[in-house]
Amino acid sequence: MFPDMRARLKCAAMLVYGRYRALRREKVRFRGAFASFDEAVAHVRSGMLAGYDHDSVGSVSRELMQQVPLWDYPILYWLRRLAPEIARVVDAGGHIGVKYRGFGPYLELDRLDWIVYDLPALVKAGRAQARPQDRTLSFVERLEDAPAADVLLASGLLPYLKEPLVELVRRMRAPPRHILLNKVVTRDGPTVVTLENFGVAEVPYQIRNVGDVPAALETLGYDIIDSWTIEQLAHRIQTHPELGRATYRGYVARLRP
Repeated sequence: MFPDMRARLKCAAMLVYGRYRALRREKVRFRGAFASFDEAVAHVRSGMLAGYDHDSVGSVSRELMQQVPLWDYPILYWLRRLAPEIARVVDAGGHIGVKYRGFGPYLELDRLDWIVYDLPALVKAGRAQARPQDRTLSFVERLEDAPAADVLLASGLLPYLKEPLVELVRRMRAPPRHILLNKVVTRDGPTVVTLENFGVAEVPYQIRNVGDVPAALETLGYDIIDSWTIEQLAHRIQTHPELGRATYRGYVARLRP
């Protein structure tokens, strides 16, 4: 059998198996492939909450997110390296301050103003769960309300971010000197939005074309000074495996003079 014929048969088999899993309403982590966030939301299953902005969704995997897995270490390395020249971090999509808490043993947080920007349900939970030692942690529901910062951190935000990265950064008081991005989900093909199963909700989850973030950073006037991939997190959309593997990436970018 010719190699191209084998490849076509394999792709067809993957497509059939993926659609079979979708028709069975099997519980999978990622379901569907849509052109936009709005189209994904329109396909949330009956009886499930839609999106992340709910009290019950915000509590999912909260303790796990406050740990420091291997793929967080590039971000931690750069925060430590930049520490002498930064005084304020805006943590976009920072949940209840999970990175502030997870990175606490490794950073001098008492000298670093750490502002979490997130959805109202998560900001409410973050403020309610503030600990006495969280002296330099605060929360905003609107990015425009955060003061100018030296660093924009977005760790795990971009798959859930509906607006383009360029628009997010331009809503800040001033361009941050550094942008640190982690767990950016990419693919070799057009951007696609799937639905992630949170148990109580289905949340739109964007898998970007691999060139999307570098192009956005170029438009904003940033140079990428470091990047990496996270092979441990690579996966396929279970109902659409023929679309290929999604690769997780991280970037550090510096504003041009």
